[in-house]
Amino acid sequence: MKRALVLFTILAAGCDTSQPEVTVYVSLDEMFSRPVLERFEAESGIRVLAKTDPEASKTVGLVNKLLAMKDRPEADVYWNNEPLRALVLKRAGLLEPIEPPDAADIPAIFRDPDGSWFGIAARARVILYNTELVAESEAPRSLWDFTRPEWKGRFAIADPLFGSTSTHVAALCATIGVEATEALLAAWKENGAVVVAGNSVARNMVMEGQIAACLTDTDDANEAIELGKPVRMVYPDQDGIGTLVFPNTILLIRGGPNPENGRKLVEFLAGREVESELARSRSAQMPVREGIPPHGPEFDLSRIRAMEVDYEKAAALLERSGAFVEGLFHR
Repeated sequence: MKRALVLFTILAAGCDTSQPEVTVYVSLDEMFSRPVLERFEAESGIRVLAKTDPEASKTVGLVNKLLAMKDRPEADVYWNNEPLRALVLKRAGLLEPIEPPDAADIPAIFRDPDGSWFGIAARARVILYNTELVAESEAPRSLWDFTRPEWKGRFAIADPLFGSTSTHVAALCATIGVEATEALLAAWKENGAVVVAGNSVARNMVMEGQIAACLTDTDDANEAIELGKPVRMVYPDQDGIGTLVFPNTILLIRGGPNPENGRKLVEFLAGREVESELARSRSAQMPVREGIPPHGPEFDLSRIRAMEVDYEKAAALLERSGAFVEGLFHR
């Protein structure tokens, strides 16, 4: 099924059409990416053309478009919301290495050694539960809790073919093994997992009491918390494999139509101020650099036991994990 990309032009109508431009594909939600891109446009004088894809095909749609247009890319920059597809694009030869001066303090674990991608502003995969439906003593603390009888038909997940849920599945395959991951997903299905179009849909169901709990991302969870909804967020498996933590990734596309403007945008997005801005926003993205205050103590990376993921291995398993997910949930 084809899903249309969404174009939003940052610059106001009536602008000078001869103004320099840059085209960026954006997987981060528009409500959080738009203010950042507006600031770049105001400071640089470069007109920003941004393309997103819908929640239901988040990340995957843009990556597939980049791969399809490898020999004639229309994008200069890709602002991805996870790291694995950055590695897929690197292997396909689509990325141009760059060394932004303000990216030197990004930890090595969150950057490509060759300068093909830079990770900023991390999120985590969390459990969100409704406190009016679930007592704290009975709240799920592990991904495996959703295989238990008391959770049958009471939890939701976003479609694992797309977005951060697909990243989560591939990361699990790389960390606990393919067979163990497939067994977990099969157990979820057997236990009545409700598969929905995206993380925000799952979050909304929990917010409104339509379902007891879900897997989602910290940005979606924090929106519900700040709206005063009866929900609580749990970092899963803190006594076990840890919680998946994953950064946004900033990529310069090789052969893009506006290479110099693309470089300027990458340098801007990889800077400390953008990471700080995303941390302050309602998305509560977690700074990967030292010295940038988190949104709150619960979003401090140093307090979270993170899953130790081999990104290269996980990226190599995306196709296999996707095929399994499609067979399990879509046939």
